[in-house]
Amino acid sequence: MFLPVHFRQRPILYGSFRRQRMVDHQSRQLRFQDRRATIATAQPLRERRASKAGGGKPAARRVRVAAEGIYRVSSGMGMRSAWRRGLCGLALAAIALAPPACSETAQRESGAVLQRWTISGETMGTTFAVTVVSIPGAGEAHARPEASARALVPADRQIDRSAVAAEVRRVLERIEGRMSHYRPESELSRFNRARTTEPQRMSPETLGVVAEALAVSRASGGAFDVTVGPLAEAWGFGPGGRALAAPDRLVLAELRARVGAGLLEPDLVAGTLRKRRPDLVVDLSAIAKGYAVDAISALLDEIGFEDHLVEIGGELRGAGTNEEGTPWRVAIERPVSGAPAAQPILPLTDAALATSGDYCNFYDLDGARVSHTIDPRTGRPVTHGLLSVSVVAERCALADARSTALNVLGPEEGHALAVEQGWAALFVEDDGAGGLVERETPAFTAAVGR
Repeated sequence: MFLPVHFRQRPILYGSFRRQRMVDHQSRQLRFQDRRATIATAQPLRERRASKAGGGKPAARRVRVAAEGIYRVSSGMGMRSAWRRGLCGLALAAIALAPPACSETAQRESGAVLQRWTISGETMGTTFAVTVVSIPGAGEAHARPEASARALVPADRQIDRSAVAAEVRRVLERIEGRMSHYRPESELSRFNRARTTEPQRMSPETLGVVAEALAVSRASGGAFDVTVGPLAEAWGFGPGGRALAAPDRLVLAELRARVGAGLLEPDLVAGTLRKRRPDLVVDLSAIAKGYAVDAISALLDEIGFEDHLVEIGGELRGAGTNEEGTPWRVAIERPVSGAPAAQPILPLTDAALATSGDYCNFYDLDGARVSHTIDPRTGRPVTHGLLSVSVVAERCALADARSTALNVLGPEEGHALAVEQGWAALFVEDDGAGGLVERETPAFTAAVGR
């Protein structure tokens, strides 16, 4: 069992300068963008490990990246949660790196030849991409067959990629079949339909995710709330579409009575989940995608692929290094209109990244801006000037939930909470004069090695 580990603007993924496109999703969500960037790569991680033993000191180096194939991907609104995920937080999901004649195999300076291969598809109402680095051919000792009871890597070490892909999709299907509030037959949908306050049997996996969501809710003073759906729908961010009028006080009071993480009671020992109100509904969209990223990463570790990058709808977790032995590189799109502009590039090794934004999923109602981000504590859309917040954490489920909570709290309250809790967070806010102001917590500074 995997341990438990929203609109979202998605990141730019940087890898080896010899790589081809990591992702080629054939869907209407893909839009080609041409971009060039120059990045300074860190000293190769594997060479640093070797230098500790042998006393060598490889120099850091600069790599010019010619991004010949950047794809701009819509946020996808994981599990079709339009009220939680916005429509315009777009991602530059991957880049094709020059020269075109190069294959997907890269040779490190140490002489080891590694190969990158990708599994991609659709899940949870969005897209996913799993990139694995391994030694090609019969010498694929980088994948440890003894680590997996599923024998996806047989004794001759020839990797059955189709079997690995099938296992990845099986895990994604299992999670969606349990935690989707869109699928009527899912475990969560059955729980939501049951008009009872009696404890209901739930899988340990779903219970673990609910428990983690409640922990983030408590830490954020209720800013993160998986029961906020009725309020979001009342403000026009549900299946019914845009609201023609703001809900009045009586309606909001009635809906707020149906919302609150404290109305959920998970019992991990008994394996049950109870709601204190029979009409309570739960939406795990703001944490389930992150959990799925963690679950796939754990699967790859179990099989023996220690170097990989997992992305689902913009949520990311990087493990180990890319095929050049350097950390996976990600850059977050700046929250500005027009062509996307990247934030400074961040290393991502054995860590996860999630970004929540509020800068373009809104509508005007009677001259007032109605944000898609609903504050569960007030029942109303937020009005602060925070445009986006990015969180780095060990697990993607945590990064996912924390970024949502901080996006609700805003630049002041959110920054104070992140500092207090030791969360690694980068805040981007509107300065009121058409510019951007960035603030990062000490934990974020430490996480990205600044």
